[in-house]
Amino acid sequence: MIKTVPVTGSTNADLAARLAAGERITEGYWLVADRQSAGKGRHGRTWFDGAGNFMGSTVIHVGRCDPPAGTLALVAALAVAEAVTSYLAPPHRVVLKWPNDVLVGNAKLAGILLEMVGGSVIAGIGVNLKAAPVLSDRDTATLAKFGAPPDRDLFAANLASHLDAEVARWRVYGLEAVLARWQALAHPAGTPLRIGEPGEETLHGTFAGLAADGALQLRLANGTTRTIHAGEVRLA
Repeated sequence: MIKTVPVTGSTNADLAARLAAGERITEGYWLVADRQSAGKGRHGRTWFDGAGNFMGSTVIHVGRCDPPAGTLALVAALAVAEAVTSYLAPPHRVVLKWPNDVLVGNAKLAGILLEMVGGSVIAGIGVNLKAAPVLSDRDTATLAKFGAPPDRDLFAANLASHLDAEVARWRVYGLEAVLARWQALAHPAGTPLRIGEPGEETLHGTFAGLAADGALQLRLANGTTRTIHAGEVRLA
């Protein structure tokens, strides 16, 4: 169920085009690329496609009885966390940052991009296995920093298995169980955060957990709590 291609523009875009054309893609199918020429993150940012890293997308068909589709970002983050944890030795550990980043310490190791096409969600995931970009605005990490980097194809199979399991839990046990597990891996309550899209006023506060719908709870300096449903979240 894992299709590998040497190069493509974007695995998310490829699956989106196939769904839009009426193809029924089976859950559990992954499209994985060695390189992406037009990979993207949030707000259309270019995604670093270092050779040997994992870049892939899969489709999840959302049913009427499923939790909200947007919460699959939390589900995917749990799957990535499970897939990478075996490559980390203490004191290094996975930390989840809302809404879609997987960190080691304060450094970004992986990102997740969800896109909705009809009644289906395309989950695009990028994980720095062997190389990481040097960015001016945030720290980045690669699994190669902590030991021998995993084989990309073995990692792909491992991640696919974990995502299958996490989606099944999401459907059977609901969102409350997902939120509890996600928060157990998040940075501690009270962690300073700043929120704001480029060009917007920045909102400062501290992490106060997640709301019942998966939104971010931000504790402001005046003691009130602001519920954040969307935005660029960074560690302050």
